[in-house]
Amino acid sequence: MTDIVDPETRSRMMSRIRGRDTRPEVGLRRALHSRGLRYRLHDRRLPGKPDIVFPRFRVACFVHGCFWHRHADCRYATTPATRKTFWAAKFEANVARDARNRLELLAVGWRVAVVWECALRIDGCDSMAEALHEWLEGGAAEYDSGAGTVVGG
Repeated sequence: MTDIVDPETRSRMMSRIRGRDTRPEVGLRRALHSRGLRYRLHDRRLPGKPDIVFPRFRVACFVHGCFWHRHADCRYATTPATRKTFWAAKFEANVARDARNRLELLAVGWRVAVVWECALRIDGCDSMAEALHEWLEGGAAEYDSGAGTVVGG
């Protein structure tokens, strides 16, 4: 199947996809800030440059887009019809990088939270911020909004 737009238009469209300060990320940050939580953004000293860092809790939080980070069994994790081998390799590399960053953070004593875009769409930023706040106060090592689970303890 061929692309429905010309290469210049596709390039322009793809160049506008941001890696930071995305709508889900900003919405979650606002909800967390309104709860009195203070954080840092995109700390380059940590593996994967987490989107939100809570130094007080030693927590790194990633806000993942379901498409780019391949949220399992999610309706937003679609695969483009063109250049399937390119996209398969791209997605596989993203997932491997995410896993490596998560393991490196855990190895150096950081707790890790993953908030998925679809969870913010479905539950809203306020309820996700509340769930994340409760998890921050607890002692579990990992949180995954997509699974709705706390991992480790």
